[in-house]
Amino acid sequence: MSSLVASETQMKPNLHKTLFATCIGNALEWFDIAVYGFFASYIAHAFFPTADASVSMLLTFGSFGVSFLIRPLGAIVLGAYADRAGRKNALLLSLSLMMLGGAMITFMPGYATIGLAAPLLILLARLIQGFSAGGEFGSSTAFLVEHFPERKAFIASWQFATQGASTLMASAFGLGLTQLLSEADIQQWGWRIPFAFGLLIGPVGLYIRRHVQEPASFKKAEKSAAPLKTLIGQQKELMLLAIGLMVVSTAINYMLNYVPTYATKNLHLSSSAAFSATLLAGIILTVVTPLMGLWAEKIGRAPLMWGALGLLILTIYPAFAMVVNHTTPLTLMLMVGWLALLKSVYFSTVPSVMADLFPIHTRASGMAISYNVAVTVFGGFAPLICTLLISATGTSLAPGYYLMMVAVLSGVALFRSRQRMA
Repeated sequence: MSSLVASETQMKPNLHKTLFATCIGNALEWFDIAVYGFFASYIAHAFFPTADASVSMLLTFGSFGVSFLIRPLGAIVLGAYADRAGRKNALLLSLSLMMLGGAMITFMPGYATIGLAAPLLILLARLIQGFSAGGEFGSSTAFLVEHFPERKAFIASWQFATQGASTLMASAFGLGLTQLLSEADIQQWGWRIPFAFGLLIGPVGLYIRRHVQEPASFKKAEKSAAPLKTLIGQQKELMLLAIGLMVVSTAINYMLNYVPTYATKNLHLSSSAAFSATLLAGIILTVVTPLMGLWAEKIGRAPLMWGALGLLILTIYPAFAMVVNHTTPLTLMLMVGWLALLKSVYFSTVPSVMADLFPIHTRASGMAISYNVAVTVFGGFAPLICTLLISATGTSLAPGYYLMMVAVLSGVALFRSRQRMA
């Protein structure tokens, strides 16, 4: 009898080890994304040089957005793999691919050295990372929720807390490099430093992930031979709801990545002011998100989500107007901090709500596809959309209009999902 109890105790997963193993891949994914967005102007100069700086930036953000087009394909392939072969195998594969793309960006010679091959290979690296990221969220969130269903709101919130930590690290690199290196040094080689740091995360994540176990509920569940067929044939509405829940959160996230470029190019603030603002956002997202996950366990998820959406719709235009009409580092930090706070409140609950929408046999695929469609359409192209909106309207308030629109879309999805949030 004692041996049976000991066996069951040994099989019970460790909360901290499971969190670290699951979230480290998510952290690497978002760190590389944040760094690419933060250092877009330097990447544009190195790989997409043109006579017109605006065209160069559009090409850089275009490659940023195009790489997201492959994310739904990664979600389909890796999500189905996770539902059939297991969450652990999919998590190992996605992290390996993410490291490959990161290594290519870190060591790729610039346009001046290898010509047209440089932007093409950078695009390939971003496509590899986009494919691997496509399966990361669904597999890792399913892994967490299925291991700890009694703590789903709190533990799933760490998925997005790690995104905040990644933003924090990327911002710290940006701020540190602008203080320690000259503009010329950053342009020539300094921007590669954070990408190189990102590569150090990968081997640790692979080691940890190799030593975790599959969730017991997944092992017992009946497996689907064709998860995608089931989703398209029987669960289309669930995917639409999951996409809708995600759109405002992912739009805010990529808006925060866009801040350094927005602040320097449109508001004409210094790089250090821009990175200080994003550093503040990273701190708020990292600290507040899991706290909101804990609070959701006590008062429920719906009140937090409705409160964040309502405040966003009411305050986003005044926040952008304040920055545009009274442009200072302080007003930029206030706006970015407010966006990060609202995102933390709303974002903390989204992973567990999305997990509740889908049954186990299609959970990884359903979450991965829904998440990545939302990220691709409303997130990955957010910097490009905002750049085009500002050019078309002639006002730096345009990003605020975009956030208000996606907040309304998420509100509709939240209303339709209310019966599944018990």
